[in-house]
Amino acid sequence: MVGSGHFPFWKPRETPWNLRSRTKSITQEQLAKRPDPFSLPFLLDGLDEDGKYGWLSDDVKRFCKLRQYSTNGSTSLEDAEARGVKKTAKSVQIPNIDSDDELPQESVTLLDKRQKKLKGVVVVDHDDGRRFSPTDKFTKCSDSSRNALRNSSNDDVMSENRSGSDTSLQGYDEEDSSMNSIDSSENQNPLYVDAEEEEELWRQMAFIQESIKETVEHSQINDLKQVEDCDHSFICKDDIGEVCRVCGLIKKPIESMIEVVFNKPKRSRRTYMHEKENGETSSTFSISRQSSQTKVLGEKMFIHPRHDQAMRPHQTEGFRFLCNNLAAEEPGGCILAHAPGSGKTFLLISFLQSFMAMDPQARPLIVLPKGIIDSWKREFTSWAVENVPLFDFYSVKAESRKQQLKVLGQWVEQRSILFLGYEQFAKIICDDKFEAASEKCKLILLEKPTLFILDEGHTSRNKETNMLISLARVRTPRKVVLTGTLFQNNVEEVFNILNLVRPKFLKRPGTREIVNRIMSKAEIPSGKQMNQSSIEGTFFAAVEFTLQKSTNSSAKASLIKDLREMTRNILHYHKADFRGLLPGLSEFTIMLNLSSIQRDEVEGLRNMELFKQISLGAALYIHPKLKSFLEENPSNSEKSFDDNNNTMRKLDKVLEKINVRDGVKMKFFLNLLALCESTGEKLLVFSQYIAPIKTLEILMSSMKGWHLDKEMFTITGDSSNEQRESSMERFNNSPEAKVFFGSIRACGEGISLVGASRVLILDVHLNPSVTQQAVARAYRPGQKRKVYAYRLVAADSPEEENYKTSTRKETMSKMWFEWNVGSVREDFGFRAIDVDHSGDAFLETPKLKEDIKCLYTR
Repeated sequence: MVGSGHFPFWKPRETPWNLRSRTKSITQEQLAKRPDPFSLPFLLDGLDEDGKYGWLSDDVKRFCKLRQYSTNGSTSLEDAEARGVKKTAKSVQIPNIDSDDELPQESVTLLDKRQKKLKGVVVVDHDDGRRFSPTDKFTKCSDSSRNALRNSSNDDVMSENRSGSDTSLQGYDEEDSSMNSIDSSENQNPLYVDAEEEEELWRQMAFIQESIKETVEHSQINDLKQVEDCDHSFICKDDIGEVCRVCGLIKKPIESMIEVVFNKPKRSRRTYMHEKENGETSSTFSISRQSSQTKVLGEKMFIHPRHDQAMRPHQTEGFRFLCNNLAAEEPGGCILAHAPGSGKTFLLISFLQSFMAMDPQARPLIVLPKGIIDSWKREFTSWAVENVPLFDFYSVKAESRKQQLKVLGQWVEQRSILFLGYEQFAKIICDDKFEAASEKCKLILLEKPTLFILDEGHTSRNKETNMLISLARVRTPRKVVLTGTLFQNNVEEVFNILNLVRPKFLKRPGTREIVNRIMSKAEIPSGKQMNQSSIEGTFFAAVEFTLQKSTNSSAKASLIKDLREMTRNILHYHKADFRGLLPGLSEFTIMLNLSSIQRDEVEGLRNMELFKQISLGAALYIHPKLKSFLEENPSNSEKSFDDNNNTMRKLDKVLEKINVRDGVKMKFFLNLLALCESTGEKLLVFSQYIAPIKTLEILMSSMKGWHLDKEMFTITGDSSNEQRESSMERFNNSPEAKVFFGSIRACGEGISLVGASRVLILDVHLNPSVTQQAVARAYRPGQKRKVYAYRLVAADSPEEENYKTSTRKETMSKMWFEWNVGSVREDFGFRAIDVDHSGDAFLETPKLKEDIKCLYTR
C-alpha cells in the first residue's frame, strides 16, 4: 500500500461525491427537536472549545446539556442547575489495547491502529440504554459526510500521534464504516463512551454545519439580527449588485444597475472602447468607468468586464504593461516572460480584443509553433466577446503560394487575425523564386501586420538563422514575444530577442549608460579584450562570466540590479506561483547506478563527438541492447521507425529476449509505472529521442497487451494537429489511459496533460528550459493531484557532466530573473536529500530505491 489515508481495497468512485442537501437550511428550533445527534446529515468534525464558531457552538452545548437533564424532569438549564441535578455517568470500560499482541509493531500503520480502536467503540444512550456504534451511524451518513471525512483522514492520523488515545471519529470514510460494521462477535473488548464523548460528536456536527454554510453571494435569506448588528461594508458583485460583504444585505440590486449601464435595446459588444475625442461619451462607457468591475488601463484601453473577472493580479499587471508599450504614442515592442501555465494566451487574447476594438483597422499576425495553432483558436473562441475571423494556411490546406495569397488577401480585406507557423513564415520571407504570387505574399507579411505576436518566442533566438532575420524584417514596431523560458543557453540569446522587439537595444539612449556601468564592474574573462568592434560580444561574455563564476556576491548583486533596470520597461517577468491553486509540485533529480554491462560500455562513449555521445548514451542508459540496435540501424529519426516496418520488426526481436535488470532506466520506468497503476495515477514519459519512446511502447504492448490510443498515447514531431488534440483529450479524460510517451521537442510546449500526476524525464537535455517546459505540461491549472517529476541521470557517466552543464544554465536564469538580491541565500539548484525522507512514498519503496545512488530536490 502506497501513501496514507487509503486502505488497500479502496477503489475510486466512478461518480463524484455530491452534497445531499446543498440548499437545505435548519432553524434552531428544528435542531432542538431532533432527539438523536446521529440523525443529523453532517456529523463530522468537532467544534473548538474556545467558541471559535460563535453562537452555534454555544447553542449546541446547551442542547446537549438540556438533553442530559431532560430525563430527570428538568425543563430548562436553569431549572436543572437550581435543583442540582447530576446525571450519573455510564460505566466506562477502556481496555488497554496493545497492537503488538496481534501484529508486529513495524507492520501496523497508524490507520490500522485507529481502525482497531474504533471497531470496539460503543456509545451508550443516556435515555433508554440503547447501544449503538458510531460507525453504524456513519454508514447511514450522507455522501457529503463521507467525502469530507475522506478529505480529513490524513490530518486525523497526524493528530492521533499527538493525542495518543484520541478516539475522535475524524478521519473515517466509507471504507472505515464498512470495516467497522463487522459482526459484533469480532469486538473482543468493546469501548464504552460516556457523555463527554457524545459531546465531542455534537461538536463535530456543529463544525460541519458551519463549514458548509452558503457564502453571502448565494444566500437567499438574510439573518435579520445579523443585519441589524452589522456595520455594513458594501462591495460590487457582478451577479448581485452592491452587497454587504459581511451580512449579505443588498443595497442596490444588479437589475437596477444593468438598466442604467446597458440602456440600449441592442448594445454594442465593444463596451471597452475608448471614449470619443470630442468629449461626447456614451452612457455605456461613462457608467462602465465608474463601475468597480472595469479597470481602466492607460488612456486608450481597458479590460473587458468578462475578462476582468477571470484575470489574476499578474495578468492585470501584464495587460497594463502591454498597453504602456503597444498603445503608447510612440509604440515599441516588448517581452512577456511569464512561466508556463500562467495564462499568457488568455492575457494576449484579452489584449487583442481590446486593441482591435480601439483600432478597427488593426491586422494582428500571430507566429507560433504549428502544433499549437488549434489550441490558440479554441482558447480565442472561448473568450471571444465578438466575432473575429481567424485565418491560417493549414485548415484550408493552402500549400501553393497562390492559395496562400488568397488567404492573406482575406485577412487584409476584413477585420481578422492571421495565424502562421514559424517555418512557414521563414519560407515565405526567404523565398527567392521571384514569382509574382511569392513576392506579393512576402510584401503583405512584411507591410500589413499592425501587431506582431510571437508565441514561444524563444524559438527565434539565434541571430545567424533565417528565422530571426525574417522576423526582424517585419516593419511594425508593435512586436510582442511570449515565452515561458526566456533564458535558454546563454546571455547573448536573451539580447538577441531584446534586439528583435527593440532594434539596436544596447545602443539606445539610457541603455548605453547602464552598459558602461556594467562593464566598469563586471569581470571580463581572459582572452576577451574591450574594443569598439566587439563591444557587444565582450559585454555578453562579461555578464555571463560574472553570473556563472564570480565569487564576489556584491558584484553579482550589482550586475543583476543593472540588468533589471536596463530591461524593466520592455520585459515583464512572472515566476509561476500556483500556491493555493494547485496541490503542489515535487521535483527530483535521481542519480542511478548503472548495471555492470552498462558500466562496461560507458567508457566507449567518452571519446565520441558530443551529440553522438548524447544520442547513443540515451539509448545505453535505457538498456545496452538498445544501443547495439542503434549502432546496427544508425538512423534515430522519427520516420525511420514510423515508415520502416523492417526496423520495427528488428526492434521487436531485440525486445523478445531482453533482460530488464541490465537496463537501469528501463527497470525504473517499469517499477514506477506499476506503482502508478496501483494508485490509479497516470504517467508522462519524455525523451529527446524517438528510439527510447518506441522501445518502451513496444515493451508495454508485449508485456501488458496495451494498445496505442487506448492505454498508451504517443506524440512525436510527425504527429498531425488532429492526432495531437485527440491524444491529449483522450489521455486526460479516459479512465483506461495509463501512460503518455512524448518527444520532448514535439510536446514540450503549448499543450496540457493534466491527466498525469507523475512525470518521468528519461534523459538530460543541455537546454534546461526544455525540461522545465515538459514538467509544466502536467503542473499547470487544471491539475487535481500533486505532481511528482523525476529527472533520471546515469551516475558516473558523461550524462552526469551534461547535467552539471544544464544546471549551470538554469542557475544563471534564476539569478537574473528570480533572485532576491538582498538575500544572502543563493541556492538555485537541487539539494541532496535522503531517499527515506524524500516525502514521496514511491521513491521510498524498495523496488525504486535499490538503484538510486543519490537523490536531489529543490
